[in-house]
Amino acid sequence: MLPFLRLLPILKTRAWGGRQLAALGKALPPNSCIGESWELADLPESIPDGVSRIAAGPYVGRTIKELRASHNDALMGMAIPTNEGAFPLLVKFLDAADDLSVQLHPDAAYARAHPHAYLKCEAWIVLSAAVGARIYRGIKRDITREQFFAAVQRGDALDLLASFEVHAGDCIYLPSGICHALGRGILAAEIQTPSDTTFRIFDWNRNDPNRALHLTEAAECLRVGDQQEDRGIPAIVTDATALTIEAGGFRTQRLCRSPHFTIERMTALRETSIPITPSGIPEVWIVTAGALAIAGDGFPTVEASRGDTLLRPASAAPGIARCSAGTTILRTTPANALDRALA
Repeated sequence: MLPFLRLLPILKTRAWGGRQLAALGKALPPNSCIGESWELADLPESIPDGVSRIAAGPYVGRTIKELRASHNDALMGMAIPTNEGAFPLLVKFLDAADDLSVQLHPDAAYARAHPHAYLKCEAWIVLSAAVGARIYRGIKRDITREQFFAAVQRGDALDLLASFEVHAGDCIYLPSGICHALGRGILAAEIQTPSDTTFRIFDWNRNDPNRALHLTEAAECLRVGDQQEDRGIPAIVTDATALTIEAGGFRTQRLCRSPHFTIERMTALRETSIPITPSGIPEVWIVTAGALAIAGDGFPTVEASRGDTLLRPASAAPGIARCSAGTTILRTTPANALDRALA
């Protein structure tokens, strides 16, 4: 069995980044625009700084990859790994001080045909948003692929994108092939399949030679019209529309259930606790408010507060997680063999 694992963030400088990740407890280097904090990553060696390390406890300093090598069954359980055997989620915080590029990600067919590209489906959970902050998601339904890329060449493609004002608590689902952009003024958590393959379509005229466009690749994957529907999964779930139950001192809201992950938001309605037992399926807990402490048999207590990310192993040591009133956890479960058996 393994204890809960608290992970060290991997900070990434981005052209659109800012300083808001400090509000989540991240120690930002001075005079830098930090756009992303990779909270849980187990990516191929070809991607720089793409593997998380454990922050404390008996496995401190070890990478997720190293822990998989020595304790794979206890860590992964029934989770369906990547083709390389890696953990099947990449978890981030995003600070959009400026607009992110208009982009999309490879679908399964493109990834099969191009060995260095990886399927990428993701979801954003808005943690805070400036007044009027917007996201772009999808192309207007009556626009064809040819019309859209003609508009890209003219420089007026933004007029053809669907745009939505967002607020704290909203969850936006982004399957592969959906054209999208996170707008300025948004701090978000991002749950995704473990891929760093992005095809930029428009970059707000930054003209940065290090941020190339990928129009040919994007054209192969772009969803248009009714192709933008994905298995009936809602594009946006709000606090008001989320399936919600109250039990055991928590309000639990389902934000997204996709073929790759399920995301729930758990909010402690009072000081309460969660019994921890081995479940056979790993979970990622992102603490977005409050604090908790997890005491497990034979292991030191693991404490976490706003901005911390924990990995609950499939064979988690029995114990108890004590949560202060108001503690909020984004709990994500990766695709697993049990899901597939019940489907």
